[in-house]
Amino acid sequence: MLHTARRREGMRGRRPASALLPQLPWTSVTNPYAPMEVLSAEQLESIHLTSLRILEELGIEVMSPEACEQLRSVGAKVEDATGTVRIDRALVEKSLATAPPTFTLTPRNPERRVTLGGSHINFGLVAGPPNVHDCERGRRPGNYQDYCDFVRLAHYFNAIHLLGNQVCAPVELPANSRHLDTYRANLVYSDRAFHCTAIGAGRALDGIRMMAISRGITLEEIAASPGVITIISVNSPRRFDQAMAEGLMCMARHGQPVVITPFTLMGAMAPVSLAAALAQQNAEALFGMVLTQAVRPGTPVMYGAFTSNVDMRSGAPAFGTPENAKANVASGQLARRYRLPYRTSNASASNVADAQGAYETQMSLWGAVLGHGNLIYHAAGWQEGGLTASYEKFVLDVEMLQSMMEFLKPIVVNEAELGFEAIKRVPTGGHFFGDQHTLERYEHAFYQPLVSDWQNYENWQIKGGKDATQRATEVWKRALKEYEQPPMDPAIREALDAYVDQRRLAIGGGEP
Repeated sequence: MLHTARRREGMRGRRPASALLPQLPWTSVTNPYAPMEVLSAEQLESIHLTSLRILEELGIEVMSPEACEQLRSVGAKVEDATGTVRIDRALVEKSLATAPPTFTLTPRNPERRVTLGGSHINFGLVAGPPNVHDCERGRRPGNYQDYCDFVRLAHYFNAIHLLGNQVCAPVELPANSRHLDTYRANLVYSDRAFHCTAIGAGRALDGIRMMAISRGITLEEIAASPGVITIISVNSPRRFDQAMAEGLMCMARHGQPVVITPFTLMGAMAPVSLAAALAQQNAEALFGMVLTQAVRPGTPVMYGAFTSNVDMRSGAPAFGTPENAKANVASGQLARRYRLPYRTSNASASNVADAQGAYETQMSLWGAVLGHGNLIYHAAGWQEGGLTASYEKFVLDVEMLQSMMEFLKPIVVNEAELGFEAIKRVPTGGHFFGDQHTLERYEHAFYQPLVSDWQNYENWQIKGGKDATQRATEVWKRALKEYEQPPMDPAIREALDAYVDQRRLAIGGGEP
């Protein structure tokens, strides 16, 4: 199997570039531009101080006795009757001092490691939807086949740096053990880093162990070189449930990065004003950061933001709104104040892969990039407010991500690029098509789109007159045909299969 996979990989490497879908090469994306700031220094400090008041005077409910004891051990005040935990600003500052400003995540292929922090930007696959959709088969419940196909697509497209937590829920598999199947699919069909679920310590530890197996290292070694990441979704307002708290602690004990992400929808789980929502988000994020450092000082932790608003007429979540974009930028300011890596998202509430889905996603994407997000989660495939993973939306999003990657490349200004001699050679009223300066650069001068069609109207009609969504269908189908499974040592595959079989039996027997 390994030799066959390597042979296929080699054959693909010998194909002419024109035989494959046009896409940008794998690269570590960085943002060379100064971050945008929508808050003044005084406003930023006001939000910070209000967050500290929330932590000191109101506290956070923690539904895990183990987490309460862990926090008590570092000086937090715990009300046993209610589970309310209060922390003072000194403990916050102490914890911030040990949280690293940047860290590296290494998957089974070290060439696909990613850096989170500083000026680095990483794009993640959509995660969590219970449904999937494509324009040929329609909307349907998530299933294992679609799950694997999305992983294949994420591996195929170089714009995706990290796999999310269950791109769709494979509902036909047992709920208590399906994470084992999805982890294995992540590792077999891709060589990217992935997000493991932390709904309880058991699921988190399975993800850590399986990544360690794929890399041929021990738990002690992966603690020093993290390979998986998780997102702790705070039950806003001001509650950490037991499963999430204990999943967080498991990840921290094993040195794996934790992203603390309050789910603060203005008007529902947070106050309707943006300043108040940011203060609540900030308090919840700082509280989770303190818990990670209480368990294991130096644990990588990311400042997560998911502040948007609801439709006040229906209560439905809205994304890609002006308020959402401003929150993405402002949250970046808060993350930088604490020297923490920053997670944000580009999301949309559209029910289909249409113009609304594109402009809402683009709006939130710009907020994420201007805010200097280090991990842009749900970056490709998010639809219907996160209830559906869409094949067509995935392709359209990859187009947007690649365009953003090109935008982030600095402008080169030197003697050759200034082109004075070319300007001198071409007469007034002439053109540059045949000039040497153009001929030397034309092949790679501009971004080559994945979906966009730049033909004139007549030629577009001759080729079927297809819109962007229809062309996106053709792209994902072609990508799946061109996909090549990354090679894996047969002994490692056997070890992964054995681990999954052993854990499935243990879980069936009542183990967590």
